[in-house]
Amino acid sequence: MTALVLAEHDNASIKGATLHTVTAAAKCDGEVHLLVVGHHAEEAAKAASQIAGVAKVLLADGAQFAHGLPENVAAQVLAIADGYSHILFAATASGKNIAPRVAARLDVGQISDITKVDAADIFERPIYAGNAIAVVQSLDPKQVITVRMTAFDTAPAAGGSAKIESIAVTEVSGKSTFESNEIARRDRPELGDAKIIVSGGRALGSPEKFQGVLTPLADKLAAAIGASRAAVDAGYAANDLQVGQTGKIVAPQLYVAVGISGAIQHLAGMKDSKVIVAINNDPEAPIFSVADYSLEADLFTAVPELISSL
Repeated sequence: MTALVLAEHDNASIKGATLHTVTAAAKCDGEVHLLVVGHHAEEAAKAASQIAGVAKVLLADGAQFAHGLPENVAAQVLAIADGYSHILFAATASGKNIAPRVAARLDVGQISDITKVDAADIFERPIYAGNAIAVVQSLDPKQVITVRMTAFDTAPAAGGSAKIESIAVTEVSGKSTFESNEIARRDRPELGDAKIIVSGGRALGSPEKFQGVLTPLADKLAAAIGASRAAVDAGYAANDLQVGQTGKIVAPQLYVAVGISGAIQHLAGMKDSKVIVAINNDPEAPIFSVADYSLEADLFTAVPELISSL
C-alpha cells in the first residue's frame, strides 16, 4: 500500500498542515508520497523532499495551478490516483474543498477529519462536536481522507532525502476561473500554527474593547488572537479568527480564553490545547470544565493586572 498526501504550500515552502498529514499517512502501513501541485513550485518540492518519512515527491508544475483552483488540483490528483490506496488531505479550507471532488469522482466515501488511524481501513473521527468518537471502517478500494492536524504530531521537516519526480500536468478544467483575491496580512502567527493563542468572547462588549483588552496581552505573549463565534457574529473580530467547530480547530501549547462562556461548538475547537487558562466572571461558565487554570474575575480588571505582571 502507498499513501499520497497533497501538499499545502506557497510555492516556496511547505505549510505546517502538511507535516501533520504526513504523520497520519505514515500510520496507514505503507510508503508515503507527497504531491506538490503549483506554479514555479520547485522550491516547495525541494522542501518537501526533506520531510522525514516521505519516500517520493511528485511535482506537477503548471500555470493552471497558480491560484490553487480546486477543480484543477482535483483533476491532477485523479490523474495519478490509480497508484495509491490512500489519498490524504489536511482538513483545512483547501483540503476540504478538494477532497470531496476526488472522492466523488472515484465513487468512494470520504472519511473526514480523522484523529487516529487504527488500521489501514479503520479510522477514528469526532462526532457530535467532539462529544463522541466514531470508529469507521471503510470497505472502499481507495481511502480518501481529511486529517485533523491537531490530532497528529508534525513530521520532522528535515532529515529526509526523497526523490523529486516531475509528472505530466492535466489540462485546465475550464469549470472555474480566477478573478481576484484579497490577502489580509498580519504580523501575528496564524491560528493553526500558533503555540500561544489569546481568544476573546462576546463579554468584551465591542470591537474597540476586544482589541484594547486582547492586543496588549497577545503582544506580551507573542500570541495569535482568536475569537468565539459569538464575538465574530457580533462584529468584534474577523471571520478568520473564529475558533470552534465552525471555525478553526486549534491545539496550541497555551490557550487563554477571555470572556468566553464555553459553548460546545467553541470547546470542540480548542479543548485539545495543552494548557487552557479561562478568565470569566460567571462561576457556572462551561469553559471552566476544561480549563487547567480558572480565574473567576472581571476580565476588564484581571487582564490589565495580568499584563502588568508579565
